[in-house]
Amino acid sequence: MDAQIKKGVLEMCLLYKLSQKDYYGYNLMKEMKLLFPEVNDSTFYAILRRLKKEGSAGIYYGEESCGPKRKYYKITPDGIKMLENHIYDWNKLKEIIAQLGM
Repeated sequence: MDAQIKKGVLEMCLLYKLSQKDYYGYNLMKEMKLLFPEVNDSTFYAILRRLKKEGSAGIYYGEESCGPKRKYYKITPDGIKMLENHIYDWNKLKEIIAQLGM
């Protein structure tokens, strides 16, 4: 899959997962790896960091679990808007491709 297409799809998928519940980064990455096994772990974390930097995701620290505090990711109101835009764009793209007969 083309890297640019994959980047957008991964971002949309990560935002969607975060819209369902808050995630510990490692658990989110494990779930996404099942769907995108060819994607490096660092790619998921890079997207999460960018989403946080852009304000689409936030973080908080959970309870300690025999080690350092766990960093949890959650979607923000801006992230919800971004996800809605991604889904709209995705559906429009699917319509266009269907019209082409692909």
